[in-house]
Amino acid sequence: MSFTYSSLKTAIQNYLDNSETTFVDTLDTFIKNAEEDIIKNVEMLGWRNNVTGTATTGSAYLGMPSDYLSPYSLAVISSNVHYYLQLKHVTFIRDYTPAAATTGRPKYYGQFDQDTFILAPTPDATYTFELHYLSRPSSLTAQGDSGTTYISVEASDTLLYGCLTEAARFMKLDQSEIGMLENEYMQRLARLKNWSEGKQSREETRYDRLRNPIN
Repeated sequence: MSFTYSSLKTAIQNYLDNSETTFVDTLDTFIKNAEEDIIKNVEMLGWRNNVTGTATTGSAYLGMPSDYLSPYSLAVISSNVHYYLQLKHVTFIRDYTPAAATTGRPKYYGQFDQDTFILAPTPDATYTFELHYLSRPSSLTAQGDSGTTYISVEASDTLLYGCLTEAARFMKLDQSEIGMLENEYMQRLARLKNWSEGKQSREETRYDRLRNPIN
């Protein structure tokens, strides 16, 4: 099962038997809140991204992608070889290169602010960098009536019950009804996390070897 933007809105109204104008006008908020909760609790493979970019010679700063959430790895590419940088706190970076004029091939990076990485040492050439990162997915509410997203296709039940929980709170339903929907949502969220971060990210031969050591 998967949801389009239109079919999810219809499902929310049908499940809660509510087509009142204020309720309908708030559907986007229910969807966005549910999406945000899923994003903050689960790392889904469909949100992994990879980009390359360059840092200017003599500049210790490297811009982040606009949809950046958190890093998996950052590598500097020199002579077709990837050298992976270690993620450090900005205080470590400052301590390692107290003078920004200290240059070389970067070994460390830190998250300087919400838009920028800081590198150490400062690049002594115009290097190419490759960033693997967790990206922020776009909302289903921005896709148009027939549009879908990775969440609405791969985690449709979790998204639905997240929306229903948000909507039930908005309607101020009985606490037992809200609790029932919230419990259903949390169960689906846990299964989604197990599937996305466990089963989808392990190599089966290595996993089996861990379970059944070979003597």
